[in-house]
Amino acid sequence: MFPLRFDVNGEVVEVSVTTLLNGGYAGRSQEDVAAHVAELAELGVPAPTSTPCLYPVAPYLAMQPDQVPVQHDRTSGEAEWALVIAGPEERDVLLTVACDHTDRALEVHGVAWSKQAGPDVLGRQAWRLVDVADRVDELTLTAWAGGEQIQRGTLAELLSPQYWLDDLRERGLLQPGTVLLSGTIPMDSAVDQFAGSWRVELGDPKTGATISCEYRLDRMPDPVA
Repeated sequence: MFPLRFDVNGEVVEVSVTTLLNGGYAGRSQEDVAAHVAELAELGVPAPTSTPCLYPVAPYLAMQPDQVPVQHDRTSGEAEWALVIAGPEERDVLLTVACDHTDRALEVHGVAWSKQAGPDVLGRQAWRLVDVADRVDELTLTAWAGGEQIQRGTLAELLSPQYWLDDLRERGLLQPGTVLLSGTIPMDSAVDQFAGSWRVELGDPKTGATISCEYRLDRMPDPVA
């Protein structure tokens, strides 16, 4: 597995991922959670028995690519933030942008399976969580599918980074090499999520700084059988 590399205020921080976790149904507002459940229900995905959820996926799925190969046209991303545990100290907890690219055709058979079928695309820049902790709820998440804005919200809509840090600590997973994605915010159902490209941006209104990840989809040839 190749390590992830982040530009953290001009410093290159390298992280070899050992544990990769995807949060799901992780909105602070139960209305938002219900909206996301409804979005997935339209695709035939059964509702979870409890929320929030946490899905372990293979560490090699944490990537920073410009292109994502897919097997069919029913895949899409999700605007998320990610925690990256880069070392043992509090200052080593990084915050970056992420896009959980998911196989929607497989999702109807199992959410965990669908997470395993696509990469978690992370930004190439990151902020130290301690540097934005005083305003983390004000940070924004925006996503574009095929150039059209499909998601827009703030981190206040999702369970906080501190919630997940406490959860990781209880599970014994607050260790260097752990990466956790936050879960997502509602999509605009009027926008086609099955687009040929995705872009997600994490923004800091106080400073105007942004971190983004962006990639194109590459449809693979049909199987030869």
